[in-house]
Amino acid sequence: MRIDVVTIFPGILRGPLAESLLGRAIERGLVEVGFVDPRDFTEDRHRQVDDEPFGGGPGMVMKPEPIFAAVESLGPDRGRTILLSPAGRRLDQELVRELAAEPRITLICGRYEGVDERVVEGLPAEEISIGDYVLSGGEVPALVLIEAVTRLLPGVIGREESHQRDSFEDGILDHPHFTRPASFRGMDVPEVLLSGNHAEVDRWRREAALEKTRRNRPDLLG
Repeated sequence: MRIDVVTIFPGILRGPLAESLLGRAIERGLVEVGFVDPRDFTEDRHRQVDDEPFGGGPGMVMKPEPIFAAVESLGPDRGRTILLSPAGRRLDQELVRELAAEPRITLICGRYEGVDERVVEGLPAEEISIGDYVLSGGEVPALVLIEAVTRLLPGVIGREESHQRDSFEDGILDHPHFTRPASFRGMDVPEVLLSGNHAEVDRWRREAALEKTRRNRPDLLG
């Protein structure tokens, strides 16, 4: 899979992309991540990528020309083009699975007050949000999307069943997890998990997952 990130701050992503599962996946060639800086497509000596908004108001807006040029430099086979934006469709596991099936995607990271709306209309770019809050730019959301998608690619996680049991894979949260020691500061591991009875363990995990979902995310149960 190929992921291209259009950003004026690639350094925000480079560190995390070199670590852990992401770093190993890139090193093994399971996913390829490239960067394109819109500043490289400006024509003024200040390499300006933002300007004041029409109609007035605080802050600056990212200009369309550098973003169009940066994205179009990737060619017609750049895959789905996504603008990370708080105004977009919320990223969930269903959408992550959908994106993981793509051979290539392009991510646009906004900054300042936002991106000129013609980027969405003209490229076109679909807007995706990682939650109902606002960050200073799209780089951290892009990193979230990259990690969520990459871990679903074949060969990235040693045991494929690991992500098949994750939260949201079957519509509810994952069950609670425990490891050694069996007793810690007066808190004991549920006896059933020590029993060796796999059928009972599976039953307990399902019930515990439902209880955790009811407690933490009742909206998932309708």
